Amino acid sequence: MLIAKPLGFIMQGIGVVVLIPILVALLYGDPLFIEFILFGGFSLAMGFILKRTPSDYNQLKLKHGMIIAALAWLWAALIGSFCLMYATNIDFLNAYFECMSAWSGSGFTIYTNVEILPNSILFFRSLMQWVGGLGIVIMVIGILIRPGTAAARLYKSEAREEKIKPSITGTIKTIWWIYVFYTILGITLYVLAGMNLFDAINNTFTNLSTGGMSIKNDSIGAYNSDLITIITIILMIIGGTSFLVHYKAFKGRILDVFRDVQFQAMIIIVAVFSILLIVYANFTNLNAVFYVVSALSCTGSNTQPISVMISWMDYPKVVLTIAMIVGMAAGSTTGAIKLIRIVTLFKGVYWEIKRMLLPEGSIIPRKISGHPVEDMEIREAGSYTFLYLFFLCVSWLVLMQYGYDGINALFEVASAQGNVGLSLGIISPDMPDVAEIFLIFNMWIGRLEILPALVLFKGLFDILRR
Repeated sequence: MLIAKPLGFIMQGIGVVVLIPILVALLYGDPLFIEFILFGGFSLAMGFILKRTPSDYNQLKLKHGMIIAALAWLWAALIGSFCLMYATNIDFLNAYFECMSAWSGSGFTIYTNVEILPNSILFFRSLMQWVGGLGIVIMVIGILIRPGTAAARLYKSEAREEKIKPSITGTIKTIWWIYVFYTILGITLYVLAGMNLFDAINNTFTNLSTGGMSIKNDSIGAYNSDLITIITIILMIIGGTSFLVHYKAFKGRILDVFRDVQFQAMIIIVAVFSILLIVYANFTNLNAVFYVVSALSCTGSNTQPISVMISWMDYPKVVLTIAMIVGMAAGSTTGAIKLIRIVTLFKGVYWEIKRMLLPEGSIIPRKISGHPVEDMEIREAGSYTFLYLFFLCVSWLVLMQYGYDGINALFEVASAQGNVGLSLGIISPDMPDVAEIFLIFNMWIGRLEILPALVLFKGLFDILRR
């Protein structure tokens, strides 16, 4: 099997990640490290077996890369769920939901009180988000898999196109260095703001990765600090900005950052949506900016308890739902449709109207940020947006069928598929199993950008049909 060997590498990478919290367990005296050893070791062993399968990397095609990526996220959530099941005594479905939420950077939690969880489990949840923010497959390409065509196809399978360096492995290593630098910076800023080191590490992991799964029941609001809130906004914006833009900034090309169309769109949306929340929903200035950035960057951190959010008017819920559907930059850790597709669609409509008004045969220059835009790119943006909204509507109808309020249900589904994590209380350990399964599916396809999941289903269908 062509997919066995690269999937084995990824399983080993997941196994290593699962073993890391043992250090925290030993440091804090948590009696839970046996779960990490058992299931981390199991993933390593399974990966070792699959790695020994004969495989020709040169025959690996994009469809194989997509199937590998789709299976990798399912496997990561499975291994993590076993750890949570035995460490915190929850059932399999809730454990799988929690781990899919963590790995995919969604940030939902089914725990009603996270502050009683052992430190090793809290760190494990944060670590899954930090690794998942970049992508499981990307982590493994950068560390384990040799450069070449296979690496390029695996990279593209996680819906990434941007190249910072000529080679894919060079690009990934540069992304890792940028990511690690911002991680150290975030931890330092939080500590200087008065946060203890353990909290600073966890909050940096979850907010930089735009995951948002907190170690506090009231999320960032638990710290009751404007400075910590501002640092969190900065980290969320960093996480939601393309790594290519960060690379330009590191190279001293600051003006290029502000010329980037996605960065420009982000500033406009944050400004406009924040003003709407301040004027029409009576949000404070800081809270308005925080929640818009949290929703748009697909982080899902809170400054207010869920009980307060539930009591909001429909207006802020709808504004934040739109932000969660749009998302921030392609080539970042964010989810949702992403700004480049939204910009492409708006530009496409503008160019079409312009074509109709001009004399027949007129040539219309089509560029975004100085780059030519082909018909295929406009079609891709349109078809992906259609698929995204289709699956969102299906799950929305499922939740409403269980009696949930329409606006709240749409908010929750948009949050799940956008890998956001903002919740209005629908997510709970007692929610209907079918609704929970649909939301797991939304988080999975949202992280994969849908197509790898569809390719996997098509492959399984073809095998069964034979």
